[in-house]
Amino acid sequence: MLDLTQPEHNLRAYIKARASLQPEEIVFWWSGNIYSVIPGQKNHLLFKIDGYNIGRCMEIEGGYQHLMREVTFYKNPSTDEILERWSNPFTEEEVPVVHVWNDPVNQTYLLNGPYGPFMMPTLSVGEDRLCLALDVMLAYPSPLPRAQYPKYSQSDLYQGAELFQFFISRRDAENDALASIPCEISWTRLGPWLPWMAMADRPGNLLYQCAGCKVMGGYVALPEDVRAYVEQHQPIYTQAPTEFTRPNETSWTYFKKYLESRK
Repeated sequence: MLDLTQPEHNLRAYIKARASLQPEEIVFWWSGNIYSVIPGQKNHLLFKIDGYNIGRCMEIEGGYQHLMREVTFYKNPSTDEILERWSNPFTEEEVPVVHVWNDPVNQTYLLNGPYGPFMMPTLSVGEDRLCLALDVMLAYPSPLPRAQYPKYSQSDLYQGAELFQFFISRRDAENDALASIPCEISWTRLGPWLPWMAMADRPGNLLYQCAGCKVMGGYVALPEDVRAYVEQHQPIYTQAPTEFTRPNETSWTYFKKYLESRK
C-alpha cells in the first residue's frame, strides 16, 4: 500500500514519475508561453517556448543521482518559428537570441539529505490522480555581476521561482512492476529578464507558464522542428549523460560563455 507520508514511498513515487527506477533514458517535454511583467503596464506575450530534458537516474547509496541535459527554444508566438533574432519591443533594438543549452543539469535525491528526510508535498486530485508539488525558490549570487554586465544583468543577486506539479496515477505509483510511469507536468517560472534581451536597466520580470509530459516514446517522439534544430546545432542533446558531473549549467552561465566566445 502506497503511503506518501513515508519518505521511502515518497522518493520511490517521485523517481518513477520524474524518471525511472532503472537507468534508462527518459525524456520530459514542455511547451508554453513567456510574458513580460512590468509595474504599471499590461503584461504582454513575448515568446512561445518548446523544450525538453533528457536524463537517467542512477541508484546510489541512500538515494539517486539524476543525470540530465536540457534545451529550450524561444519561438515567435504568431508563427511558431524558432527565433534566431528578436526585435525587442521595449528597447526597439534587434538582438540575437540565445537559446537554452544547459549541460549538465544534474540533481541528487537522498532519502535522508541535508534538509531532512525526502518529502514532496502530495495532493489527491481525483479517484486515481495524484499531484506531487515542487516549489523551488532561487536566490544566489549572479554569474553576471551588474558592474561587469550592466546591459545584461539586473542585479548582483539572481532571484526567481520555479513551481512544478507532477500528475500521476496512484495505481501506477503502487505498481511495483513499473519502473517508470506516465506523468504530466505544469511548470510556472518567475525570473528576471533574460540576459540576451539586453534590457537590464529596465524594471520588470518574465513569467513562464508551461505544460508538458514524460515522452513515453523517447527522443524520437519529440516535435520534429525541435529534433531538427537540436540535430543541426547540438546533437549531444539527443542522448542523456552517462556520468554525474558538476557544476550545473544555467542560462546565465551559458550566456557568460557565449559573450566570452564572441570577444
